[in-house]
Amino acid sequence: MNVGWGHYSMKLLVFALAASAMVLGQGKAASPDGVTIVVHAARLLDVAEGRVIAPGEVLVQGGRIAEVGRQVTHPAGATVRDLGDVTLMPGLIDAHVHLFLHVGGEAEQTMNESVAQRTLLAAEAAKADVMAGFTAERDMGTEGAGCADVAVRNAIDSGLIPGPRMRVSCNAIDINGGHEDTNGLNPEEHLLSNADRADSAEDVVRVMRAQRKQGADFTKIYETGRDTFVDGVFTTPYQYTEAELATAVAEAKRTGSVVAVHATGEPGTLFAARAGVSSVDHADQLSAETMRVMRERTIYAVPTFAIGEYFAEHAPTAMTTERRKTVEAFHAAQFKRQMAAGVPFAVGSDVGPFPHGTQARELVLMVQNGMPAADVLRADLLHGAKLLGWENEVGQLKPGFRADIVAVPGNPLTDISVTQHVSFVMKDGVILR
Repeated sequence: MNVGWGHYSMKLLVFALAASAMVLGQGKAASPDGVTIVVHAARLLDVAEGRVIAPGEVLVQGGRIAEVGRQVTHPAGATVRDLGDVTLMPGLIDAHVHLFLHVGGEAEQTMNESVAQRTLLAAEAAKADVMAGFTAERDMGTEGAGCADVAVRNAIDSGLIPGPRMRVSCNAIDINGGHEDTNGLNPEEHLLSNADRADSAEDVVRVMRAQRKQGADFTKIYETGRDTFVDGVFTTPYQYTEAELATAVAEAKRTGSVVAVHATGEPGTLFAARAGVSSVDHADQLSAETMRVMRERTIYAVPTFAIGEYFAEHAPTAMTTERRKTVEAFHAAQFKRQMAAGVPFAVGSDVGPFPHGTQARELVLMVQNGMPAADVLRADLLHGAKLLGWENEVGQLKPGFRADIVAVPGNPLTDISVTQHVSFVMKDGVILR
């Protein structure tokens, strides 16, 4: 496993996180216990009903929502924040992020940057995401930084650094020579993989247990890759059999956890669905049978359009740009088929290789590719909360839920792009922006 750094590096990592808090200018946030705030705005989003009410108010007490409506109780001594002509909505959720990646070649980052350096950059990425209104995220692999994401999650939870509430996976799991291995480079150098290598069901369970010991919330597995698209035909080799994936799902279930997969096409997507994973991320190609299983078992597809658009727009050659655009058009057409088949969706951007804090573009692209804005918001907030295991905590402005509240201009039901212009961020009743 790529998780071993010595005592010195561990001390350096702790120093890096502490330094990060000073660099970011944010120490431990004051506890919201006993603090009462009324947030008022021109509008408020009821995501479950797909409607906006006007005006809108939220009463926040002790970090949680106490009342929601056109007018709420104003207790004596409460602070009133009138945000004016904006829409209040729950904090956004990104179900597929990479805090440990930034713009530039992934291979160069993982080989040239130390874990301590990457952890500092991950802290900066977490801040950018939460300031953009993403108050909950699922980190889908550190790409070679082992379980350093656990340290970032814990630093956020303790108030040391600002960031979303996180579900983390440590490294993803991959076969030897698989999608995220350092293929094509000199094998005599014995370069580490960007994932943890596991070549059998027994290997997968061993890695999962080691990651769980270090604090992983869930497991990510690379099930397909690399992809090819020739003459309109999409193909991708599977990496694990259905039985091997089922063993991983059973191991996760034993500890109350789940497995999510990177799976772009058949037959790997069907193997994953039959094995009972929680989500199929990317989902460029799903067969009719795969879609049926996902619909019946509520397995979420996470399309990740934003990363494809970014790579197409920043390709090194015009030919590569056109090829990527063709693949994205195929993906969009498949997305329409998946919607028609009743596949459930969550929203994940794959942010990291493109700039953190800009991933609300994913919601815009899902609307452009045919999903109504109300359904995109439900996929992001309701389904995202359920996928992360927080469906009774976040994703709605509802009494008893955590006070994760953002404000956007205009009406997101009629113009989803307003989610790219968040002007107010509250997390757990603490105003961050």
